[in-house]
Amino acid sequence: GEVLKNLNKFYKRKEIQRLGAENGLDARLFHQAFISFRKYIMESSSVSADLHIILNDICCGFVLLGHVDDLFPFFLRHAKQIFPMLDCMDDLRKISDLRLPPNWYPDARAIQRKIIFHAGPTNSGKTYHAIQRFLSAKSGIYCGPLKLLAHEIFQKSNDANVPCDLVTGEERLFANEDARQAPHVACTIEMCSTNTPYEVAVIDEIQMIRDPARGWAWTRALLGLCAEEIHVCGEPAAIDLVTELMYTTGEEVEVRNYERLTPLTVLDYALESLDNLRPGDCIVCFSKNDIYSVSRQIEARGLECAVIYGSLPPGTKLEQAKKFNDPGDPCKILVATDAIGMGLNLCIRRIIFNSIVKPTVNEKGEKEIDSITTSQALQIAGRAGRFGSSFKQGEVTTMHRDDLVQLKEILSEAVPPVKAAGLHPTPEQIEMFAYHLPDATLSNLIDIFVSLSQVDGMYFVCNIDDFKFLADMIQHIPLNLRSRYVFCTAPLNRKEPFVCTTLLKFARQFSRNEPLTFDWLCRHTKWPLAAPKNIKELVHLEAVHDVFDLYLWLSYRFMDMFPDAVLVRDVQKKLDDIIQIGVCNITKLIRASQSAAAPGTAEVVSEEFPLSRTQKDARAVSDRHGAASTEALSIAVEAAGLRRAKNLRASRLGGRQEDLKSHGRGSLANRLLREGLLTQEMLRQLESEWQDQHRNGRYGFGSKRDDQHSSKETRKKRK
Repeated sequence: GEVLKNLNKFYKRKEIQRLGAENGLDARLFHQAFISFRKYIMESSSVSADLHIILNDICCGFVLLGHVDDLFPFFLRHAKQIFPMLDCMDDLRKISDLRLPPNWYPDARAIQRKIIFHAGPTNSGKTYHAIQRFLSAKSGIYCGPLKLLAHEIFQKSNDANVPCDLVTGEERLFANEDARQAPHVACTIEMCSTNTPYEVAVIDEIQMIRDPARGWAWTRALLGLCAEEIHVCGEPAAIDLVTELMYTTGEEVEVRNYERLTPLTVLDYALESLDNLRPGDCIVCFSKNDIYSVSRQIEARGLECAVIYGSLPPGTKLEQAKKFNDPGDPCKILVATDAIGMGLNLCIRRIIFNSIVKPTVNEKGEKEIDSITTSQALQIAGRAGRFGSSFKQGEVTTMHRDDLVQLKEILSEAVPPVKAAGLHPTPEQIEMFAYHLPDATLSNLIDIFVSLSQVDGMYFVCNIDDFKFLADMIQHIPLNLRSRYVFCTAPLNRKEPFVCTTLLKFARQFSRNEPLTFDWLCRHTKWPLAAPKNIKELVHLEAVHDVFDLYLWLSYRFMDMFPDAVLVRDVQKKLDDIIQIGVCNITKLIRASQSAAAPGTAEVVSEEFPLSRTQKDARAVSDRHGAASTEALSIAVEAAGLRRAKNLRASRLGGRQEDLKSHGRGSLANRLLREGLLTQEMLRQLESEWQDQHRNGRYGFGSKRDDQHSSKETRKKRK
């Protein structure tokens, strides 16, 4: 007991904590090291003689001979055994010092670049003017956030007789038949070269420099591109940060402001019913569940609709957009996620927000459910009434009346300024860390790097959860560090088990030095595949498309090991056509899914962030398509997901704060009713089902006979 008391006294000493910090032990490491040190002393049968003598002197109260501070050298020795990096902390701190990112790009610093910021809202012509300069230059590079945008500029340039190559993570297309590099290139921003000199560079959607996961790519392009002129396009909210960053490189920023080219009106009334839809309407949903439900209800009314959401292949998205835009096509309604916010040219008359709450991932990688930001709302709403389309002005409203007031407030607020730019450790930095810590796993190396990294106030380290997830997943596979790093940066959705399993198989075969052939991939994906018969099969086809993307991405990094890129690209195009057939028949797939077993349906359509708001309209059509019970089950699944959600941000001004406070009051059922996540009809059905379960004394649904037996037993007990 005396030993433990003195150890705890040692732990609480401010002087000891200060000494720990000087030796590289921050509060977290200090605590972990102490727990281990205490366990070693209390449980070890062979404590070293010198430590035993010190402990004896302290515990016996020999003040002149021993003091708890004398334990520090032994504590530090133990800490270095469990945290080897403490021996090379100075070197590691130098490697992870991220305070001067401009110095990482000596080629860019060697020239004086001219920075032009084209600032304005969606549909203001800002990108158009930057692209005109790109086309007139002797050489140029366009950097965009999406493959679709890079494809569009690639097409536009070559149509204008300006030879332009395309470079994305999964694809390389050359303007010249002999595969000579053209003077112009359109690429996704992660793929831009910081070594090639250009006359003009265009960086699109610069506000994404604040993105918690991808912001580092915009920072790298802005600081590192070797171009005489850098044309930056995006929201005015990024002007101050870009100006500050360029001040550190000694470059001035010229700002050109643009106004929206067509008027955008926020309507004074909500849609309230799908019976009120008009040609040119686009309903924006924030979950696949809503996409399925809304599209089915629309087609139950005898209307055709196009469907666009994030996990669809680019080719399918373009086909759906083409169908919606075609004046001769009977499809006049679009149901989409916020994937339409950028990358697609759409002829939309009116944007209708099905919900104004959406899933987000914050800077720490934590998942939240929150009201959409002003920036997101403006980006989506701005798609209505595109300049040059058949609709000369745009309109925006909500599906539900109670959302409209909040949407107006969101749209009227100023977009908060972008405060910081993202950074990400480079492969070289991680390799240097590995040299000093040869026994650490890649996931641990990244953790140590982030914990030691020092950043200037204008920067932040992007969250590396996806990277760490993949690093842990393939840790047991023997790979060299550079190859392991590449596999961990592969662009995949970790919520797709089939894609994750495939990456694991790719890595395992790669480690055995066995090339991944087209035949192997066909066996793994069971290609050829048939058109989907239900939603579950459609979702699987989308995952297979992602697997082909993954193969193509790896083929550009390990050509010898992934040798059949041409064949894979051919079958991927065929798969795109099959997925298009499925999306065109999406309501048939939904009906097939809902007529199958209920548990399967819930599994197919539920997401990590379900946010269905469409059930208010379901009552009007439930008799027609018999989906009420399925939707009730879906809502129940969704309500459970909401328990983990944080409250809507209380940062909105004035009366809106009171509205948000009221959302937190009352029972869960009342809150879900108020927020439109539950209808009275659904509530009654859930109550009925719960009562059945309660009577049965279990979580399953009993038969009528079981219920009668249970009632008799209850009556007997009462007597």
